[in-house]
Amino acid sequence: MAIKLEDKKAIVAEVNEAAQAALSAVVADARGVTVGAMTGLRKEARAAGVYVKVVRNTLARRAVEGTQFEVLNDVFKGPTLIAFSNEHPGAAARIFKEFAKGQDKFEIKAAAFEGKFIAANQIDVLATLPTYDEAISQLMSVIQGATSKLARTLAAVRDKKEAEAA
Repeated sequence: MAIKLEDKKAIVAEVNEAAQAALSAVVADARGVTVGAMTGLRKEARAAGVYVKVVRNTLARRAVEGTQFEVLNDVFKGPTLIAFSNEHPGAAARIFKEFAKGQDKFEIKAAAFEGKFIAANQIDVLATLPTYDEAISQLMSVIQGATSKLARTLAAVRDKKEAEAA
C-alpha cells in the first residue's frame, strides 16, 4: 500500500520526535505475532512510558538520522518494530524480553543506549538496569549497612574501654 509523501513526512517527524526525547531504543521483528498479542504489548509499553511504532525501514533510517540511535541503521531490514524508552532506559528492553519469552516468532534485533549499539544477545545488559526506585533502595541498603557496622564498632570500643577502666 502506497503512502503519500505528506504521510511519510509526518511519520518521520513523529518517530524523530520520539527518538530525540528517548533514553534508549529497541528494534524487533514482530512477523507472525498475533494482533491480540501485539495489542497487549502496546498496552504494556504505554503503561511503562515506552513509545512503540511499526515503521518502514527507509522512514526509520531517516527518523533516527542525527540522533543517538543512528547506530541502529544496519538492523532496519525486514519488518521493523521500534520502541523508545522515555522514562527508564531499560523499560523497552525489559518489556520486549518478557514478551519474547511467550512468543516464538518475536525476535529482538538490537538496541541502542547512549549512542552505543547493543546486540540482541546482550539485551540483558539494558533490560537488567535498575529503575530509579530500585537504585535508591540499593543505595539506602548500602548506607544502612555501613552505618550500623560503624555503630557496632563504636559500641565495641566503648565497651572495651569501660571493661579496661573497671
